[in-house]
Formats: sequence, structure tokens, C-alpha cells
Amino acid sequence: MALRVGYVREHFSSPLLQFAEQDGGKTFTLVECPSGTGQLIGRLTNDEIDVAIALTDPLISGIAKGSEHYKLVGSFVSTPLNWAVITGKDTRFKAIADLKETTLGISRHGSGSQTMAYVMALQQGWPTDALQFKDRLGPHALAVLAHRSTPDARRRVRPARFLDALSAYVRAFDAEAQRAHADVAFIREKFGYPEADIRASRSAGSSACAIPRKVIVDTLNVLEKAGFITSPEDGFDVNYFVNTDIVKLI
Repeated sequence: MALRVGYVREHFSSPLLQFAEQDGGKTFTLVECPSGTGQLIGRLTNDEIDVAIALTDPLISGIAKGSEHYKLVGSFVSTPLNWAVITGKDTRFKAIADLKETTLGISRHGSGSQTMAYVMALQQGWPTDALQFKDRLGPHALAVLAHRSTPDARRRVRPARFLDALSAYVRAFDAEAQRAHADVAFIREKFGYPEADIRASRSAGSSACAIPRKVIVDTLNVLEKAGFITSPEDGFDVNYFVNTDIVKLI
């Protein structure tokens, strides 16, 4: 049976889309989750997908808060994604400081947009326990995670093989020659982005089969400072966040 891979259809998913085109559904099928990381986690929890590619921050936050439905099994994008704060055209809000004590629109609870709202509050010196949210169900995502209910060796191998093959597409997409022309053409055709925006928003990666230990540690530190999670007395064990049968910490 083919692996079910949840993803968000954005430009950073281009290597995955290229892999899917070549695979033709033989080893995996794509399950689009337009509402973002919160939807991906929900589908993974409900066993509707086997693997998800989603934002690192909310994934780590969920595990830190006690979720046992998934573990990190790989990396996909190694450069941070840019986030924007958007208000209406004729709004009274002229600066981020003006948003204090207002209701913040997010894609859904548990999503990357909610995490970034906590980070923004920390940067502004706002009390994070007073933040108010409203789900807006919009898209946006990058780590790879897999459902924990894969006890037999055969199902453990499937995500590992998928990640190994995906790594080749990620490396090819990030090659200098590809970045100059072919990548730009692919993203412009699939997503309709202006060329200038494509060249300004590159997301690089190398191997999906390894996770830098520093990424998890730094993410936990930021989440804790933002008041999004609380560290246990003896601190977090980084190994708890990953499935070491599939991925290695570096």
C-alpha cells in the first residue's frame, strides 16, 4: 500500500511535487492540507496520513506538550520561512505595537501562525497568556513527521525509503544550475509567482534523513521564551522528539 504524505501546496513543496510526478503514485500519494500544520497534525493524529511535511515549531510544541501521536523523522527545508503581519487596507493599525490586546487571526489552533503570534508577542513585550485568537483557516509550512503507530519493521522502512528518495530531489532542486533557471520556471508554472519573488524566497535543503540537534534545542528555547511551552525541571530530552529508527540526530 502506498504511503500517504500530507503537505501544503506552496513553493517550498516543489521538490516533493517533482518526486510525486516521477513516482506516479507507485510508492506514495499526496494528501493536500490547505489549512496548514494544524490540519496536518489532525490528519496524522486521526491516521488519515502516514507522513506529514509541516512547520517545525508547532510540531515540536505538540510533542513538548505531551502528544504521542507522531515523532519527527526528517528535515525538508533548512532555511527559515518569512512571515507577514497583515491588516486591512484602510485599517487604523499602523504598526505591530497597535495590535496589542486585539484578536489575532490564525489559520487554526496548533498551527505555525499561532506559534509565530506568541513569538511576536515576546518580541513586543506583551503578556503571552493574554493573547486572543480566531481561526481563519488559511494556508501556510519544515520538518517531516510520521505517525507513531508503525511498530513493525516493514512500516518503519517505508518512511525511511521515502525520505532517502526525497533527499535526492531536494539536493537536485537546490543545485546551483537548477536554482538559476529550471527551479524558477517550475515554481512560476505551478504557482504563478512573479520571478522576482521566486528568486527572493529560496528555501534550501540537503538531506531529509537527518535532523540537526541544534534545530530542536533552539526551537524549544524560543517556544519556552514565548510562553508557548513549559520545560520540565530536568529539561527536555532532544531524543524524545525524534524516531531514531528512521532519522539520525546530527
